[in-house]
Amino acid sequence: MTASDLFVSADDAKWVNPEPGVSRRIMTYLPEMMMVEVAFEKNAVGAEHSHPHIQASYVAEGSFEVTIDGRTETLRQGASFIVPPNLVHGVKALEKGRLIDTFTPYRAEFLK
Repeated sequence: MTASDLFVSADDAKWVNPEPGVSRRIMTYLPEMMMVEVAFEKNAVGAEHSHPHIQASYVAEGSFEVTIDGRTETLRQGASFIVPPNLVHGVKALEKGRLIDTFTPYRAEFLK
């Protein structure tokens, strides 16, 4: 695996569409950590799922209904949440918005 460059411009990051109304791009990564920007259209859903990575997310824009391990909270711009390994979690965009997700270790499947 090769790590990303130490500096990544927004123009160099490729957008992908993992779910309807959801776009993401890898901002930067090393094997130990990855930062990803995720953009949501209003009412778009990041389906509930789990993974072995620790995930910390920052609400950069908009508001989201976030569910972690059966607990649901509404988070607005400036809020954050953390997901321990293997807990089921997902989000719904209550309005158009963006999350900045960090993962440790990096999400190798995002690089495919």
